[in-house]
Amino acid sequence: MKTGSLPLASLVLVLAATAAGAEPIGSVDTAFKLIGPDHKIVVDAYDDPKVQGVTCYVSRAKTGGISGAIGLAEDKAEASIACRQVGPISITQPLAKQEEVFNERISLVFKKLRIVRMADAQRNTLVYLTYSDRLIDGSPKNSVTAVPVPRDTPIPLKK
Repeated sequence: MKTGSLPLASLVLVLAATAAGAEPIGSVDTAFKLIGPDHKIVVDAYDDPKVQGVTCYVSRAKTGGISGAIGLAEDKAEASIACRQVGPISITQPLAKQEEVFNERISLVFKKLRIVRMADAQRNTLVYLTYSDRLIDGSPKNSVTAVPVPRDTPIPLKK
């Protein structure tokens, strides 16, 4: 391997690692680009790693064109989330009252899409919030959803 290709290989590995956990569900084109992929809205599924039976579906804009094709585009800080019970809910370890469960880069260096789980023990409900942040200036655009947990499955919280 050439010395100059080492940083590029490292970047590819980092970008691939951040996308681990997201399962692409589908996409729709929103704007035609003559060169490179079209702008689109993508929908990905994320299974909660600590709560079996809950999956979050996140839709977000994906920038196309030449910059999108080579990974230099900065995607918009807009996303929507819907989390649902997709099977019996099982929580095998105590949860933090609030915890980031997923994050994914949406620009080469500066911006991340984040998903935070909040436990509302009083209502036995899990609340999921998605938002994006930037190294210096985040976005107030966000989306929230909630998954009620059956009363016979109390949410164990970390002390």
